[in-house]
Amino acid sequence: MRLNINDFDYPFNPALIAQRPLSNRDRSRLLVLDREKGTTEHRRFFDIGEYLNSGDLLVLNNTRVVPHRLYGRKDKTGGEVELLLIKKVNNDVWEVMVNRRVKAGIKITFSPSCRCRIIETKGTYITVKFYYDGGWDNILSEIGSMPIPSYIKRRSGNEDREWYQTVYASEDGAIAAPTAGLHFTKELLDSLRDKGVLITGLTLHVGTGTFKPVKAEWIEEHKMDYEWFDVNNDTVDLIHRAKKAGGKVVAVGSTSMRALEQSAMDGVLTPSRGETGLFIYPGFKFRIVDALVTNFHLPKSTLIMLVMAFAGRVNILKAYAEAVSLKYRFYSYGDAMLII
Repeated sequence: MRLNINDFDYPFNPALIAQRPLSNRDRSRLLVLDREKGTTEHRRFFDIGEYLNSGDLLVLNNTRVVPHRLYGRKDKTGGEVELLLIKKVNNDVWEVMVNRRVKAGIKITFSPSCRCRIIETKGTYITVKFYYDGGWDNILSEIGSMPIPSYIKRRSGNEDREWYQTVYASEDGAIAAPTAGLHFTKELLDSLRDKGVLITGLTLHVGTGTFKPVKAEWIEEHKMDYEWFDVNNDTVDLIHRAKKAGGKVVAVGSTSMRALEQSAMDGVLTPSRGETGLFIYPGFKFRIVDALVTNFHLPKSTLIMLVMAFAGRVNILKAYAEAVSLKYRFYSYGDAMLII
């Protein structure tokens, strides 16, 4: 049966979009959905350990968000331009997204020590070459902003450098946070370890593919952009051991789920690295993940398609209706859901 984009819509109040994080990460609300029974519970995120047992395995995406949003001004007109760095091509040449039309040859100044020239404007992204004094990492630290999503109606500030980053982030490369992980604190993770919950990591550098709008009427026609991932030997060994002992594999975020399921597409989970464009929607056969920690997602997005594939369309629509009526906080800085 073909799936129409409208099957993944739901009534939503934009006023529920969280514009700032809570001061205490783990005090966000937690909607717990049992996908077999169709029942829901309403808790706080720090209660998540009550749903995890000794021997269960929590899989975290350890990607680290880089401050890849830059604001500069055109040399000739002084008009402001916003760039989002997408992919390094070579040396100081990058593919970027830009917030307005620009022409090849235009120069943009970001600071006295950094500027760029637009090389090419063909395709989805434009190509630019940077010129700067000093080290590139230092330049980004000086002029870069955290690339918080456009539905957060403000510029990112200093607090976002901490808050739009998981406490366990270690591998630079993402242009968006794996937001399900934002709810964890080091203390909460330690308490789960003390309970006997196993914790491991993988890497999926969140890019535009995760958030690319679905424009096709029939969702099977949508193509995901590719994102780099790495599921290493240690994580694979831990998953096999947990499964053999009867433990649950709990993916923290849709990106962790996609990396794990990509690594088992041949039927057996193996260490894998490379690029994935895996698109999970209803009808997908899950091989690895038993439970999912996730946030609340945009209507008609690939992310809500993924959670409907995992928990069932009816269950998700019911749970989202409850979340809206109870004024849960939505999207990146919002509340969380645990699907068991």
